[in-house]
Amino acid sequence: MRVFADRLQEHLTKTLLNAYFVIGNEPLLVQESRSALQQKAQTLGFDEKHRFSVDASLDWNQVLDCFQALSLFSTKQIVELELPESGVNATIAKELLTLSEYLHNDILLVIIGSKLTKAQENSKWFKSLSKNGALISCISPDQNRLPQFVQSRCRNMGLSPDQEAVQMLAQWHEGNLFALTQSLEKLRLLYPDGQLNLVRLEESLSRHNHFTAFHWIDALLAGKANRSQRILRQLNAEGTEAIILIRTLQKEIWQLTKMKHLSQTQPMGKVFEQYRIWQSKRPLYSAALNRLEPKKLQRCITLLAKAEMISKTQYEVSPWPILQQLSLELCQPQVNFAVAQ
Repeated sequence: MRVFADRLQEHLTKTLLNAYFVIGNEPLLVQESRSALQQKAQTLGFDEKHRFSVDASLDWNQVLDCFQALSLFSTKQIVELELPESGVNATIAKELLTLSEYLHNDILLVIIGSKLTKAQENSKWFKSLSKNGALISCISPDQNRLPQFVQSRCRNMGLSPDQEAVQMLAQWHEGNLFALTQSLEKLRLLYPDGQLNLVRLEESLSRHNHFTAFHWIDALLAGKANRSQRILRQLNAEGTEAIILIRTLQKEIWQLTKMKHLSQTQPMGKVFEQYRIWQSKRPLYSAALNRLEPKKLQRCITLLAKAEMISKTQYEVSPWPILQQLSLELCQPQVNFAVAQ
């Protein structure tokens, strides 16, 4: 069973399973999911909580002791396991499989991690724990889903934004859901009637969006010129090192070049699998591969080399104009620009 984080409360009104995987890259959703599980469990008599970080020093016997504490005087227990960033290796998989054999109704097992691969979801240990469990997806909503996420948050807090307010809240808080939650709390206090519009937002809030190099890359892959320029301006204003963007984009362009070559002899699905492109990212890569020809990719590599040389040797010259030019090159394939001097 898969439950999206924003639907977890609805799920918990109906049942509490024995095991939950809280998986995702969004800290706010992970934190809220853990809290929701704990609150529900406490109403059902789960009075003890044990938290373990899964690393090389973990004594798995201590974890197993929690599962075996069965007596008339024992209390129901919540056991949290925080997986390492590197994920589940063979040793951890073996221990988790053992735990699945001891799982019972007086234990709530919560496993927290940043990601699970398809292979891991098909593994024996995962399937065994999932027999009476669920995966809670805590992935950051992308640009397309963020307005819907904002709308849902507002509704749950008794706020009624108009469509323009929803779009502004999404744009101002992209990549920073903690700030979004704080802003909505502030708006609820300022406007008890719950009505939100552009005038009220501009009077009460400032921008809290947080962009990374990966937001820029996604905009370039999708061919969104205005968005890519806006992200680039903010990254520059925040003091992001240009070389970080240069190296990140170099990797993507080389990969696109190789994928473009392979796509001439292989189905695109196999190319995506070979380069381990997530399902959610495949439309972006498809758009880029359909739009960008090999000559343009090669020209962009030349521009990147020039930008890297400037950033490393010519401290009085900024590489940012070349990055802006690259954004246009990659988003508007029909327009040819001269190499920046």
